[in-house]
Amino acid sequence: MPEPTTRLEFAAPPSPEALLPTYGLWPWWVAAGVLVLLAIVVMIRRRRKKTVYDPVAARNAAFHEALAAMKEARAENPREAAVKSSLILRRYLSAAAADPALFETHEEFISRHDALQALTPDARTATETGFSRLASLKYAPEIPEADPDAVLNDSTALLQTIHLGFAA
Repeated sequence: MPEPTTRLEFAAPPSPEALLPTYGLWPWWVAAGVLVLLAIVVMIRRRRKKTVYDPVAARNAAFHEALAAMKEARAENPREAAVKSSLILRRYLSAAAADPALFETHEEFISRHDALQALTPDARTATETGFSRLASLKYAPEIPEADPDAVLNDSTALLQTIHLGFAA
């Protein structure tokens, strides 16, 4: 008997487009959303006003803060008055002149040749003299005989001298 012969037929290959995944429009929507958010962030940053540092305003604010602290300062003895007023004056110099006097000892402060270059020579001399007097009161072996209110008043006058002594 004759054997049935099978014919080998080649089928057409499937279309390559059918193998690609379908994404739809959602990636485009996500990309558009990200671009819109980025544009909003850029616009907000451009609208923000840049704050300009004003050294005169900073100096005046530091002066008023130091003056208020001097008026509130109370001391029982001249050593305590000298410590409080020295701290207030050094804080003022740190804020007003960007001077590291707040973080230095008295010896470091007077030995630094570039100290207080923003001040006029007269104000610089008055400052050095005032700080030397305060140091002698602070570091005396015994509590000196002086009026604490006079120490605070002299320090307030020194604060005003320093504030008015900034070179233009």
